[in-house]
This record gives sequence, structure tokens and C-alpha cells, in this order.
Amino acid sequence: MPRLLIVDDEQGIREMLEIYLQREGYEVMTAADGETALAYCKKMPFDVVIADIKMPRMDGISLLNRVKEFSPEIIFIMITAFASFETAKESMKKEAYDYITKPFDVEEVKKKIEAALAQRAEQAPAGRELGALSKIPHAGDGVPQFEHLLGASPEMKKIFDIIPRAATSKTNVLITGESGTGKELVAKAIHAQSPRSALPFVPINCGGIPEALLESELFGYKKGAFTGATINKKGFFEVADGGTVFLDEAGELPLSLQVKLLRVVQEKTFMPVGGTEEVKVDVRIISATNKDLEKKVIEGTFREDLYYRLNVIHLHIPPLRERKDDIPLLANFFLGKYAQELGKQVTEISSYSMDCLLQYSFPGNVRELENIIEKGVALANTSIMLPESLELSKFKAEEQEKFPTADQGKVLIPPEGVQLDEILERYEKEYITEALKLSKGSITGAAKLLGISFRSMRYRLEKNKFNEQTLKP
Repeated sequence: MPRLLIVDDEQGIREMLEIYLQREGYEVMTAADGETALAYCKKMPFDVVIADIKMPRMDGISLLNRVKEFSPEIIFIMITAFASFETAKESMKKEAYDYITKPFDVEEVKKKIEAALAQRAEQAPAGRELGALSKIPHAGDGVPQFEHLLGASPEMKKIFDIIPRAATSKTNVLITGESGTGKELVAKAIHAQSPRSALPFVPINCGGIPEALLESELFGYKKGAFTGATINKKGFFEVADGGTVFLDEAGELPLSLQVKLLRVVQEKTFMPVGGTEEVKVDVRIISATNKDLEKKVIEGTFREDLYYRLNVIHLHIPPLRERKDDIPLLANFFLGKYAQELGKQVTEISSYSMDCLLQYSFPGNVRELENIIEKGVALANTSIMLPESLELSKFKAEEQEKFPTADQGKVLIPPEGVQLDEILERYEKEYITEALKLSKGSITGAAKLLGISFRSMRYRLEKNKFNEQTLKP
């Protein structure tokens, strides 16, 4: 996947190009100014940079000059609102591949990128393919304030309040919570709002790397350090210099590495495997765990001094079952996401489907909810997601018993049949009545309890002929 960098001080242009080019299959990053873009280019390679000529602080031509000093292979396409021959000619003199003028057609941009990549492929050294770049995730400009971290519950609002304050601090952060609650999203949000946002965010899965390889992955190694070490290799900490290291599943770190990590935290130095000289780095550490680290300290499997070094600012993300208010918001977000990705015209989750979701305990938390909605969109054959599309038969039997049914027991249909609409209408009215009672007559509050929109609640009130007296507290 070729990697592109969009540099423009106009947010609308950055976002438009980012969305369009991502849909075309490119890996896209954005920057609002030349200085931020320069920092990106120093930390990771790009195939094409699309930069506005006129920008504050560092203009596009100055950016081109600086980048060409250390990455002459990067191709530049310049953007200008001043379609003069002299401006274009100056950028061409500075080795820009091409230029486009504002206002421009995104198809024109696409064609120029394709031509630039074709030239890039011809010039690439043997064995170097387009897009064969560093795969370190990065939270840069253009990322929404809290990424896809969504929540309307009081618990999540507290976390949203803490994130900006944690971001401006230099201290380490420990994020706790069950698997699937969104710990990495919180870490990315902190990094994205921090002074380090223009530099790498490097996630490390401490439980996913074999113990024998973990030290060399964290701290790198020198040529000849072991069989197969034919070159010097930087570790994650050195790659993240200036940015943020995210230690996911920090509770899985073996004791032997906890000692070395403590030195990094305290002294900002480490020794690569097979090395003789220490490497100094400036990184902020954000850790996450679904384990009880205090219990591990008592058991002697996690160092107490390291625990207190990592746990300076503590954020706990409650499980989804403890913040039911977030389920409708998240479910509808995932519905829109996967309806677009899968090309399905599914626009709404039925109230009965939402009831099922609200009654479920979600042991896999937000990650499980996302999986359920993705499957539901894939299976849906109407514009409304119905309970049968949620694969409810896969849920635990004890959870299924919580789902509201006609009589909270076995459903019996007499030989003469039933009037389903009348039955559903009766139970709908009972649910609405109870919700209004709990919300003290508030339509908004009742809609929230039932997991439906205010507009849908209004429609159901009119349909069931609720009067003003009913709505009074």
C-alpha cells in the first residue's frame, strides 16, 4: 500500500483528500504545516508528498528543500492557488514532480499520483516495492479528537475530561480495563493531543511477542549479537524516540525484562542486545493491562518499583455492561461504518434488536459489539436490522433468558392463531409507560432507556395515543 502525505493548512482540503485517497486504497497521513510534515518525513518514509506551496511557518518549497536533503527519492506534487507560471516553475526547479492548482478535481489529483508512483516504481532499488515501508501505526494530524472512542455515559465523559489533561502532562499513564474496552484508543487519543503528536506512536503487544525475542524487539540489537543478526536493528524504543510507546498487556512482561524497562523509565537509556554503548531516548510510556497489577505485585510477579513508575496517571475504562448508555451510540456508529464498507443499505437498528443488545452483558465489550453489528449488517436483508440478523442463537443461554419475550416464558400460539400486531402494540405500550415512569415523564429520558431516538419516541407516543397527562411526572 503506497503511503502518501498531504500537507495543507486548510483543514477542509486535508480531510477531503484523505477520505478520497483512502477510498482509493492508499495509506494516507496529513499535516497542517511544513514543520509537522518535516517531522513525519524524518521518522518514516513516504512515496509521495502532496504539499501546498503557501503555508505559514514553513512553505511547501522550503519543505521540499529540507526533505530532499535526506530523502531525495520522495516525489513531491505541489498545490498552489496561484496558478502562475513563475510559481510552478520555481517548484519544478526544486525537483517537484508536478503541480496542481486550486480549485482542483480529485480525479486529476489521483491521475498525477498514479503517474508519480509509476515513476517512483521505476526508480526504486531492486527489491524495494512501493508501500514496503515501516508499519508502525501513527496518530497524526487529521485524526478526530478521540479517534473512534465514543461514549455518552457519565463514565466515559469522565475519561474524555481526563484525556486532554493527561495529554499535556509528561508523566507516564496506566490504562486498565477488560479486553475490548478500548484501551489502545484512549492511548492514541492521549498521544494525538500531546506535544508529541507529530512523532511516532508505537504500540507493543507485550503478550504477543515470544519472550526470547521480546528484548531484541524492545531495545534492538547489534550485528553479530546472535545467529541471524546480520545487520544493526533499531528496537521499538529507539524508533519511538520523541514520541510515545504504548505497552499493551504490560502485565505479561517477564521479570527479567521488567528490570531493563525500569532503567528506561528512570534513566531514559538502554543497551541494545549485543551492544557496548547505551542508547538515550526521549519517550513517554503509556501502559495498558487487563490484569490486576497490584495483585501481581503482592504475588511477586511484577516489580513494585516499576508499577509505581508506570502508574502515575491512572485511567480505568469500565466494561460495556456497566455503561449501557453507550450501547446505542456505539451500535449505530458501527452500523454506519459497516453499511458503508459492505455496501449494504442498512440504516436503522430495530427497537427490538436494540432491546436484545441492551440486555446482553458483552463479555467481549466494545470489540464484541462491533463484531456482532458487522455480522448483523452482512446478514441483514432489509434496511432495518432485525433480531434474527444479530445471530442471537450464538449468545449464551443465560443471556437469552434476559431478552424480553411476550410473557417472560415459553411463547404459546393457540390453534386459532394470534394477532401479532396487537400483541406487539400492547407490550410496546407497557415498555413506554414504564420508561416514562422511570424518567419522570421525560421523553428524552424514556427514549434513552428504550434505546431509540427522540423522533422515534415521539412517533410511538402519537401512535399509542399517549396524552399530556401521561407525560407529566
